[in-house]
Amino acid sequence: MAYRLGTQNLKKGIYLTIENKYWDKEKKRPGTKHYKSLGYLHDLQKEYPDPIAHFKEVVAQMNAEEKEINKLTLEIDMNEKLPDETHTRYNMGYAVIMNIYHALELDRFFNNKARHETFEYNTNSIMKLLTITRILHPSSKKRSYEYRDMFFERFDFELHDIYRALSHFSKIGLECQRFISDQINAKFGRDTTLMYFDVTNFYFEIDKTDDMRKRGKEKNNRPDPIVQMALATDADGIPLYYKLFPGNTHDSKTFIPVFKDVCVRFAPGRVIAVADMGCTSSNNIYFLKGGARDKRVNGYVFSFSIRKGAEKFKEYVLKNTGYTDRDGKPLKKDFDYKVKSRIEVREIQVTMKNGSQKSMLIDEKQVVFWSEKYAKKARAEREEIIKKALDIISNPKKHNKNSVHGATTYIKNITFDKKTGEILEEPGKKLLFDEEKAEEDAKYDGYYCIITSELEMPDQRVIEIYRGLSDIEDNFKVSKGDLDIRPVHVSRKDRINAHVLTCFISLVILRLIQKKTDYMFTPEQIITCLKNISCSLEHENVYLFDYRSKITDEIGKAFGIDFTNKRLRLNEIKNILTSSKKSELC
Repeated sequence: MAYRLGTQNLKKGIYLTIENKYWDKEKKRPGTKHYKSLGYLHDLQKEYPDPIAHFKEVVAQMNAEEKEINKLTLEIDMNEKLPDETHTRYNMGYAVIMNIYHALELDRFFNNKARHETFEYNTNSIMKLLTITRILHPSSKKRSYEYRDMFFERFDFELHDIYRALSHFSKIGLECQRFISDQINAKFGRDTTLMYFDVTNFYFEIDKTDDMRKRGKEKNNRPDPIVQMALATDADGIPLYYKLFPGNTHDSKTFIPVFKDVCVRFAPGRVIAVADMGCTSSNNIYFLKGGARDKRVNGYVFSFSIRKGAEKFKEYVLKNTGYTDRDGKPLKKDFDYKVKSRIEVREIQVTMKNGSQKSMLIDEKQVVFWSEKYAKKARAEREEIIKKALDIISNPKKHNKNSVHGATTYIKNITFDKKTGEILEEPGKKLLFDEEKAEEDAKYDGYYCIITSELEMPDQRVIEIYRGLSDIEDNFKVSKGDLDIRPVHVSRKDRINAHVLTCFISLVILRLIQKKTDYMFTPEQIITCLKNISCSLEHENVYLFDYRSKITDEIGKAFGIDFTNKRLRLNEIKNILTSSKKSELC
């Protein structure tokens, strides 16, 4: 803070004031605040020969005194010992998380939802701690509780209160999703013309299954019971809605329930759904085109398996006729990318409500492209799989059903013991490498096909939209990696729901931090940065900071928080935290 002499030309003459210089967080530039009125110049001249010169000296003295106040002389005793059970280090990066949390008015939401309950604890305070620790230190609920002393925030509740609150959070989970979406829509504006959709699962380190935790196709091929999670995001990749399904639910079966919910609650207009081939089923396409009693016609951009396509379609893909470069120009000799498209009438088999099959013809655009970069990647991945397949053939006793995922594609005569998962060595059924299969698959390295209902949409726009699906895949990487959504350390269904809600809120906050910083940094970079913005008690109420980077500067700039100070007094820290609770998204 600094002072300066201010002058204003008013009707009665020149008016003198003393002003404070400060940093305007909203406008992100220096500003001034009124500190003291001095009076009109002509009146002051009766008391001072040169009022302007006099008060410039006053201001200079005030700035000198302010500077002196900010100087501390520390006497350091190098033999000083830490008292037993000393905790003097605190995180300050969580101020950014709280900025978004309060801007979304989640404090208001949770306080209102607890208003008519008889809780002896503050549910909003519990959710704040769970959200902060999910982002900065993902772990069990018990461990999250133990982290509470790392923050300047006061968390006045017990561990058992957290577990009790989880049942409450489960009940209001859907309302919370709708509330968050409304807040983002009001303060950011949501683009729901596109809906990105993907499915993942998370495992439980248990043997028994129940109505939710079922054995299914776990993404990392673990044998543990799992729960399926379908996640929808808006056109900007910001989480919109999630829904949980039993672990044995096929990816394609989750699409319609989620899409219906999204249309009812979040997206009143026409939506183009974007998903990978796990959701590319005839039933889902039929539904989007207004079938199954849903007369609302929506669109789709789906990936399509070339290898599983009809022979005529494969011939079309591999035939070089019709391909152009990105700009629609003829291919050069050294091309590394090519694309072509056509509108086809495709027959699909739809399962009706009574279980019968119905053939339907649909008009569909097929966009096929090839990339040298993707081709090299596919070849490298296949080489690793082939290497693994050959090792299995040579040393079958080293492997079992859980360790051979992917490699069995290229192994003939492989069977497993149903109980143990061991590879069976049956008489007359020698394990053989399927070279023909490997050669056939190699033909399609680097080729991709996207099918869409949007017949008039330019090819590159179709590809651009589909590539946006990587954002939702990144969401899952964040949730499963940085946010550590799995394994889940709670067992009751309501607590599982509450756990996922916490992860969802944390993911939304992370994505909004990215948006506020113009997507300059990955979620991992942001998390690491916020964890490192910490301080230690140095002297009485003075705290020492020891971390600064380009990321801290950019985040600080975006959120109006100065992370450049080496030292801050406790009252200054509290002022920053108080300001973070009054923020507005922009």
